[in-house]
Amino acid sequence: MSIIQEKLARARAAQQQVEYWSQQQIDALVAAAGWEIYKQESAVECATLAHKETRLGVYEDKLLKHQKKILGTLRDLDGVKSVGILEEIPEKGLMKVIKPVGVVGALIPVTNPTSSVGCNGLSILKNRNAVIFAPHPSGKGCSGLAAQKLRDGIRKMGGPEDLVQWIEEPSVELTQELMAAVDLVVATGGPGMVKAAYSSGTPAYGVGAGNATVIVDETADLEDAAKKIFLGKTFDNATSCSSENSAVIEATIYDRMLEEFRKLGGYLCNAEEKQKLANAMWPDGHVLNRAIVARPAPRIAELAGFSVPAETRFIMVEASEVGPEEPFAGEKLSVVITLWKYSGFDRAIEYVKQITGFSGYGHSCGIHTTRDDRVEELALKAPVSRIMVRQAQSAANSGNYDNGMPFSLTLGCGSWGGNITTENISYWHFRNVTWVSKPIPPVVPDEEKIFAKHWATYGR
Repeated sequence: MSIIQEKLARARAAQQQVEYWSQQQIDALVAAAGWEIYKQESAVECATLAHKETRLGVYEDKLLKHQKKILGTLRDLDGVKSVGILEEIPEKGLMKVIKPVGVVGALIPVTNPTSSVGCNGLSILKNRNAVIFAPHPSGKGCSGLAAQKLRDGIRKMGGPEDLVQWIEEPSVELTQELMAAVDLVVATGGPGMVKAAYSSGTPAYGVGAGNATVIVDETADLEDAAKKIFLGKTFDNATSCSSENSAVIEATIYDRMLEEFRKLGGYLCNAEEKQKLANAMWPDGHVLNRAIVARPAPRIAELAGFSVPAETRFIMVEASEVGPEEPFAGEKLSVVITLWKYSGFDRAIEYVKQITGFSGYGHSCGIHTTRDDRVEELALKAPVSRIMVRQAQSAANSGNYDNGMPFSLTLGCGSWGGNITTENISYWHFRNVTWVSKPIPPVVPDEEKIFAKHWATYGR
C-alpha cells in the first residue's frame, strides 16, 4: 500500500466515525482544533518556523496573519448549521439536507503555509470531513506543524486524530496521487498547481493568479488612500496574491499621491533604475526571479544594481502601456508597485481591464473614491471577482473584521481565471446537499404573463 493509500484509508475510517455526529459534537471538535492552532504559543511557534523555513516575508506579519485569519474563520463558522436539515421551503415542497463530501485533499502554498492550513482545515472539519494536506516542499515543516496543532485539539476533545493528516515529504508525484484519490481538492497556489488540480479527475476548487489594481480618483482622501495602499503592498513583504501591484491615479492628484507615498517610505525609480529592476526581476524576460520575492526593498534594489535609502519600504515604477513589453503590469510578489496616470474615469476602468487581462484576470481590484456612482460603474465593468472600496487589498480581499468578506486564503477568480467559482472558498464549499422534494399543488405557467410583452411587440 502506498503512502497516500495508507493515509486515505485512515482518513476514511476517521471520517466515518464523525459522519453522524451531532451539531454539538462537531462544533466542540472545531472549537478544540481551532483553539489549539490559534492560541498564542501555537501561533508564535508556527510563525517562527514559517519565517525560518520559507525565508519569505516578515515574522510579525506572519504571526498576525496566522491568528487573524484563523480567528476570523472561526467567527464565520460560529453558529453555522452543518449537520441535518439546512433549509425547508414548504410552499415548494423542498427540504435540503447537509452531507459531508468525504476526504478533502488540500494543497498549501509556501506564501501562507500555516494560516491556509487553519482556514481550510477548520472549514473542512466543520462539515464532518477529513483532510489530507499537501504542503509546498519549502513549507513542509511549518505546514505540518500547523496540521499537528489541529490534530492535538481533536485528540484533546476525544475525536479521531486522523481527520487531519499531511504529506510529510511532499513531491509532485505524491501530490498528484493524492488529488486523484480524494473526493474533493482545494488548491491554493500557483497556476501550475491549480491546473494539475483541475486535471486530476477529482472535483476541485482552484484559484487564479493575483494582480490587484487600485484606482485613486480626485475625490479620494489621499493620505488615507496612500496609507492603505502602503499597508496592502508591504504586509508580509507582499507575499499575498492580493497585495496592490498597480495604482491607477487621476492626473490632477498624481504628484500629491507621489508625495504621500514618499512620506511612507516609497522610492520612485528613474528610467535607468526601472530597467535595472526589470532585468533583475525577470532575468529571462518572462519568469519572476524568486530571489526578489518577499524581500525588503533595499535588498531588491541591491540585487538590481542600484541603492535606495535604508528606510525605503517599497519601490515605485511608472508605466503607461500594458502588454508583454511592460512586465511591471504583471504580478510581482514583491514590494514593487507600478503607477499609472489617467485622465477621465473611463480610462481608469480601461487600465483595470487591461492590467487584469494581462495578469490576474478575474481576481480583484480596488478603488479609493467618495463617489458611489464610480464604485457601481467599476463593479459593472471590471472583470474581477471582488472589489475593495477604500480598503487595503491584502487585508480586505480574504476577509477582515471591518468588512463582510468571508475569511479565506483561497480566492476564486471565476471563469476569467479558469476557476469554477468567483467566491472566497469557505465552509459551504465543503459539503454536499441532498434536495428532498415532496408533491405540491400544480403551479402551471401562465402563457399570457410570460409572453404578453413579446406578443404585443412581435405578434403571436
